[in-house]
This record gives sequence, C-alpha cells and structure tokens, in this order.
Amino acid sequence: MDPLLLALLGFIAMMGLILLHVPIGIAMALVGMVGFAQIAGWAPALTLMASEPASAMANLDLAVIPLFMLMGSLAAAGGLASDVYNLAYALIGHRRGGLATTTIVASGGFGAICGSGVATTATFGRVAMPEMLSRGYRADLAAGSVAAGGTLGIIVPPSSMMILYAVLTEQSVLDLFAAGVVPAIMAIVFYVVAIQIKLMISPEAGPRGALATSAKRWLAVKQAWGVYVLFAVVIGGIYSGIFTVNEAAAIGVVVAFLFALIRRRLGWQRFLKVLAEASAGTAMIYVMVFGATIFSYFMAVTGAAAFLVSVITQLPVPPLAIIAALLVLYICLGAFFDEVAAMVITLPIVAPLILSFGYDLVWWGIINIVVIGIGMLAPPIGINVMVLHSMYKSVPLKTIYVGILPFLCAEFARLTLLTLFPEITLWLPQMIR
Repeated sequence: MDPLLLALLGFIAMMGLILLHVPIGIAMALVGMVGFAQIAGWAPALTLMASEPASAMANLDLAVIPLFMLMGSLAAAGGLASDVYNLAYALIGHRRGGLATTTIVASGGFGAICGSGVATTATFGRVAMPEMLSRGYRADLAAGSVAAGGTLGIIVPPSSMMILYAVLTEQSVLDLFAAGVVPAIMAIVFYVVAIQIKLMISPEAGPRGALATSAKRWLAVKQAWGVYVLFAVVIGGIYSGIFTVNEAAAIGVVVAFLFALIRRRLGWQRFLKVLAEASAGTAMIYVMVFGATIFSYFMAVTGAAAFLVSVITQLPVPPLAIIAALLVLYICLGAFFDEVAAMVITLPIVAPLILSFGYDLVWWGIINIVVIGIGMLAPPIGINVMVLHSMYKSVPLKTIYVGILPFLCAEFARLTLLTLFPEITLWLPQMIR
C-alpha cells in the first residue's frame, strides 16, 4: 500500500477509535503499531511498542510531570489555594468586582504550584464560587471568572503542558517556562480588564465587598507563608540557577508535603487520595506520550508529515494565513478534547510545518498552549465549563457560557498580539540564555 494512503487511513482509524471512546493514548499506539507493521512487518512493530515507551521513560524532563502533579495535589490538600484566595481578597476584595478579580489573581498564583487547568478550575470552583454567590455576585460573572481563571493553570509556569510540549518537540523546558511569563501576566491583566468592562455595562453583577481592616490584611499575609516558601523554592530556585527543573520539582513536593503535614491536613486517607489523584493524572499523560511517540514514528516512516509540509508551503497563501487556520483548528480541538490530547494528536504534523515557516518552536509552544486554553472555554464542550457545571448543577450551562464571553474576547485579543508579535514571547528566553 502507498505509504501516504496508509498514513491517511491510519489517521482516520485513530479518530474513529477515539470517537468510540478508546483512550487516546491507546488509540494512537494501536494505529501506530498496526500501520508500521504494514510497512516493516510485525516483529519490528512489536519491538517498537517496547522501544519507544522505554525511550520516553528514560527522558528526565518527562519525570518532572508526576512531581509537579504531586506537588499540586499536596498544595491543594494543604489549603494553599484558600490561602492565596484569602490573601488576594483581603487586598482587593473591597473594589468593584473585587471577588472576581481575586479569583483570577488567586488562580494565577495557584497555577504556579499546580500546573493543571482542570485542577485549578475544580479547586476554585470549591473555594471561590460559593463566596461570590453568597455575596450577591451574578452567577454568570462568578462562573465565568472561575472557568477563565482555570486556564491560567496551563500558562503560568511551571506548567505540565509546557513540560510535555518540551519533551515532545525536544525544546528546553526552562525556555518554555521563561517564554510563558509575559503571556501569563498578560492573561491576568486582560482578564481583570474584561471584568471591569463587564461591570461598566452591568454594575450589579459584581458588588463591592467590605474593606478589610489592617489587622485582617496582615493576618492574611501571614497565613499565606506556605505559598511564599513554595513559590520561592520552585520558581526562585529554577530561575536563580540553584536547582534544575527536576530538583526544584522534587524539593517542591517535599515542601508541600511538610506544609500539609504541619497544618494537620494530611491524614492517612487524605494522603492516599492525593497519591491516587497524582498517579491517575500521571498515568494518563504517560499513556498519551507513549501513544504519541509510536504514532509519530509511524507518521515519520510514511513520510506523511514531510508531504503535508511540502504541499502546504507551496500554497499561494502567506504563512500567517496557515497559522490562523491552525489556531482555529486548535480552538475546535480544545473544545472537544482535553488539553493534553489536543497537543499530542497534532504535534507530529504541526511541528515540522511551523519550522518550515521559520518560526521558533518555543514561540509556537506558548501559542499552542494559549489557544488550547481558549478551547477549554469555548462551546460546545469547553472542558472547564463542563467541570464547573458538574459541580454546580443549579447554574444553567447557558449562564456559564454567557459569563465566559468577556474572557473569550480578552483571550482572542491576547492571542492576536502574541501571534503578530513573537518577540513578546521570545525576549525573556533570549535574555536568560
């Protein structure tokens, strides 16, 4: 069979298996193995099933993912999310829309020690949503700020998505972290502006809270000491050069564990639950990585990626138009798949295309993550929206989607700037090299 036809049939078969609810990593691995067997025989294909996962397991950068996931679970168990939220509320909660702004700022802070968009949404769905509803916030603004804040979990460094992208494209993890700093700050600023614009139109959606006394502010500052320590150890350790990313992640796990233990929030049952959560998330990501490496190998052998790059680069359209089409594709994928799946399915084909246009893969990694974050909010199946709706059945799905509209507008504005001006993303990595 012609290799290109085989690649096309393989891609269709993979999507068919996914639609039949076969786990995405398994679908990719199965199609990659069977497809490669048609080219090289079953013995090499079975060998591929062992060699590619073994190679992925030997990658030290990939080992950071379970450590960050465990650190995030321990931080949530230790109450760090509540500490961040209480601190932000004490400082800015008295302003118009202060609780919504608090949710955005706190989500960004928690994202720095969590690394997961869905986990950030679920955490602040429990912490922030009841507070806003009980203080007279309209449900659409409350739900929109929680769902939008959840996307910060994947763009604020250190991010599991950045680590995974770096592994799959052989880029520097530290460069990805540095490149994410400015876009993450932009996301928070743009979200806060979106809240204020919404309140200019509908002032009753986010009433002012009570002004905290100096004593309460100081208490909130002191109670958040665990956040400062963990942030200083992980982020400060990485960028100061004291720790490698792996070392910082490992030490961060120890610090988060000790913090939860000192606060007596980590009983035996809770500890087992934390381990189960981190293990389940890690296993899902590893299975996807294994499947992606096998499928990528199959696509490379067929020459499909090189063929597509050749065809697309010869189209009579500017590269920026192709980039725009890819962004639309990722928004659609992000609406139907979780953030990891949307990335691993497309990278074997998209990464060579980006390089052929002369763009930097570090820049594309940040663009990739930003646009997948938009997909996490976008209808019809934005994963953050669904997570929040599952937690609050009393809030109609339509209300949540109305609430995220200002944040989607903010995201599209940020995406446009980052796409048209790559230097916004790349100047910090270039500074620290």
